[in-house]
Amino acid sequence: MAVFLNSQLDYIFFLYGLAFILLGGVCFAMLGVPGRPRALNWLGSFAVIHGISEWLDLIALLVGDAPSFAVVRTALMAISFALLLEFARREAQDRQLYVPAWPLYTGAAVLIIAVASVADISSANAVARYTLGLTSAAATAWLCARRGREARPQIGRLWMLAAAGFGIYAVAAGLIVPSAHFFPANLINHSSFARLTGMPIQLLRGLLACFITGVLWVIWKRMVAEDINSAVYTRAQQNLLVWTLVITASIIGLGWTLTEFLGGVYQRNVEEGSDGDIGLLAHLLDRETSMLGAKARAVAQLQPVQPLLSAAAAHEAERARAAFDLEAAASGATSAFVLDKSGALVASSGDGAGSHRMLPHFNLRDEHQGYALDPASGSPEYLASSPVRNSDGVVIGAVVLVRSLEAFTEELSGFNRWYFLVDGEGVVLATNRSEYEHMPLWPTVAARASADRPLMEQEILDGSWITLQGQRHYVRREFADQSRWSLVLVMPDSRVYASRFLGIIITLLVSIMVMIYFYGRERLIRDHIELESRLNLRDVAQNLRLQATTDALTGLFNRLKFNETLGSEMARCKRQHTPLSLMLFDVDRFKAINDGHGHQVGDTVLVRLSQFVRQRIRPSDLLARWGGEEFAILSPGSDGPMASQAADRLRTAIQEITFAKVGTLTCSFGVAQYVEGDTAESLLARADEALYRAKIGGRDRVELAA
Repeated sequence: MAVFLNSQLDYIFFLYGLAFILLGGVCFAMLGVPGRPRALNWLGSFAVIHGISEWLDLIALLVGDAPSFAVVRTALMAISFALLLEFARREAQDRQLYVPAWPLYTGAAVLIIAVASVADISSANAVARYTLGLTSAAATAWLCARRGREARPQIGRLWMLAAAGFGIYAVAAGLIVPSAHFFPANLINHSSFARLTGMPIQLLRGLLACFITGVLWVIWKRMVAEDINSAVYTRAQQNLLVWTLVITASIIGLGWTLTEFLGGVYQRNVEEGSDGDIGLLAHLLDRETSMLGAKARAVAQLQPVQPLLSAAAAHEAERARAAFDLEAAASGATSAFVLDKSGALVASSGDGAGSHRMLPHFNLRDEHQGYALDPASGSPEYLASSPVRNSDGVVIGAVVLVRSLEAFTEELSGFNRWYFLVDGEGVVLATNRSEYEHMPLWPTVAARASADRPLMEQEILDGSWITLQGQRHYVRREFADQSRWSLVLVMPDSRVYASRFLGIIITLLVSIMVMIYFYGRERLIRDHIELESRLNLRDVAQNLRLQATTDALTGLFNRLKFNETLGSEMARCKRQHTPLSLMLFDVDRFKAINDGHGHQVGDTVLVRLSQFVRQRIRPSDLLARWGGEEFAILSPGSDGPMASQAADRLRTAIQEITFAKVGTLTCSFGVAQYVEGDTAESLLARADEALYRAKIGGRDRVELAA
C-alpha cells in the first residue's frame, strides 16, 4: 500500500492544492454574507496561496527540484501560514484578545532565514511549520470552536467540525515536518509517519483540506439560506449539496482512474523498453566473456602447456613458456595463468605476468567461469579455467584466462540510462555514475560494513518501481552468466509523470467546468427566489395601496383616493384651462332602509347602487364612496351645466332600479363647477351646499351650485 500511495503523490498534491484553492473561493464568496467572520479574506488568501504552493510541489515532483525552486516553495508556504496566523490574530482582536503583529512575524522570519543560512532548506521548512504552521492552525481551530459555541446550534455544530479539522491539520502540517538534524524533526517527520501508517503525510493533509473545505462550504450555504429565508431555497441548496458531493467524488475518482491509465500506458512502455536496454547490456557483456571459456579449454589442451607442469629441462620449459605466451595472447585474455594441481602458480602471461595476485580457489578437476575483482586495481574482470590433463587423462593442473572488463565499462560510459554492475553483496563494481562506484546499491552485509548509505532501500530481484532522490524510477536487474553478479538498469520515469499530468489537467478542467455550473445553478436559484420575493413584495405593496385607496364594501375608491385625484385634476385644470365639475349624491331616506330591513340589506343596496352608477359614467370620471350612503363623482372636462344634466340622467335611471326587499329608491345630487380661486375644500363645500339644497328642496332632485 505504501508503494502504491507513493506512486500517487502527483494526484495527491493536485487534490490537496485544489481543495485549498476551493476553500479560498468559498471564503471570498462568504464576504457578502451577514454574520460571517470579519477577517475571512485573510483565511481565503491563506487557502489560495497554500493551494498554489502545493501545486508547486507537484511541479517539483514532475519536472524535478532545484535549490532555488525549493527556496521559493518554502517561502510561499511560510507566507501562506503567516496569512492564516493573521486571520487568527484579527479574529482574536474582535474578541478583545490583542496580539502584536510585528514581533510575531519578524521573529519567525528571522529564525527561518537563519536556519536556512546555517543548515539547509529542509530544516528551514521544518522551522517554518513549527513556528507558523502549528501556531496558526491551532489558533484557528480554537477560534472556530469559540465561534461554534457562540453560534446557533445548527451552524455551531458545523463550526465545531471546522475546529476539529483545523486542529488535526495543525498536527499534520505543523508537527509532522521534513526530516532535519534536530529534535523533534529527526524523530517525527515525513519518513517516520510513512513507516508508521503506510501512507504519505500529504495524503492525510489533502483529506483534511477536502474536509475543511466541505464544512466551510456547508456553513456558507447555511448562512446564505438564513439570509434569504426561503424554504424553497433551502430545499434547493440541500439537493444541490448532495449532487455536488456525488459529482465531485465521481470526477475525482474518474480523474484518478484516467491519470492512472495514462501513466500506466507509458509505464508499461518503460518496463517493456527496459527489457531491450538490459538485453543490450547483457549482450555487450556476453560479447566480452562468452568465448573465454572455450579458449581456456583450447589452451589447456595444447601440447606446450604440459611441460610447464612437469620436471622438464630448462630449455624445454623456456620454449613451452614462450608458446604459452603466444597462445594466451591469441586468446584475447588480458592475463593467463598456469596452476599446478595444488593451485600454486606455475606460469603467467600478459598484464598479470610476474604478479602475485590472489587467484580464487578453483576445483581444478572442473571447468569454471565467473567474475572477480583485480586485487591490485579493484576493477572487474572475467575468469575462465580449464583442467590440464596428461596423456593418461589425469588432471595435473589448470589454465586460467582473465579478461578485464574495462573496455566494457568504457564503452557504456555514454549510456543515457543509469547502469550498474554489482557483485553478490550488492556493491557497485562498474557504473556510468562515478559517484556510486564501489558503493552498496541496497542494504546487505557489505552495506552495513560500509560507511556509505545504500542508494536503494531494498534489494531488487527483477523489476520494480522505486523512489530515488525524490523521483520515481524503474529498476531492472538481470543476473550475469548464472553468477551472483548482476546488471542493474535504472530508468527515470519523468515521461510517466508527464503522461499522468495530462490526466490531472483534464480532471482540473472538468472540475472547473462543474464548479462553474454549480455556482451558476446556485446563482440562478437565488436570483429566481429573490425575483419572486421582489414580485411578492410588489404585489403586497400594490394590495396595501389598493386597500388604502379602496372602499371595502363597494370596491369603489375611498375618500383618500378621491382627495388625491381631486388635487391632481384641479392642478391640471389650472394648467390647461379645462372645465372640472364635482357631483355629490346620497340615497334619500337611507336610515329608514337600515332601520326597517337591517344593515345587511342596506349594504346590499349600496353595493348594487355603486355598480349601477359605475356602469353609467364616463371612463374618465372618478366614482368614490364619500362616506355612509353618500357618493362623489369627479368629472374632468365637464362644466357645471353638463355635469348637472349627467347627474339628472343618473337620478332618473336610479328611480327605475328595483332593489330586493326595498323596492325602488331615489337619490339627491349637488353639483359644483371649479372656478378660479377654488381650493379642494371650497369646491367640496359648494357641492355639499348644493346637495343640502336638493335635500331640503324635496329630495330626488339635482341642484347646481352658483
